[in-house]
Amino acid sequence: MVFTTLDSADAAEDLARSLVTDGLAACVQVVGPVRSVYRWQGEVCADQEWQLVIKTAEDRMDALTKHVHAHHSYEVPEVVAVPITDGSADYLAWVTAQTRPLQ
Repeated sequence: MVFTTLDSADAAEDLARSLVTDGLAACVQVVGPVRSVYRWQGEVCADQEWQLVIKTAEDRMDALTKHVHAHHSYEVPEVVAVPITDGSADYLAWVTAQTRPLQ
């Protein structure tokens, strides 16, 4: 499971759709708006963002990370992966099947 944030609902939807369309994610949930407080270039900032919760297979992480960097407006986009250690076998098989490289 991978997380990133974007600065608008439209940007979040666009990135979510492109990840699923390109077979890099089986499902992406757009959550928001959320309020993010962070340090950037020496200052504490607070902004409204939309979070993506991306379901993917481990072997798709490199391609997914490259895609996020290529399609994201932030200078340093968040790409944080959390391993899934257990879950519904049927669901996890579906995630894997949906994230095979497109032919």
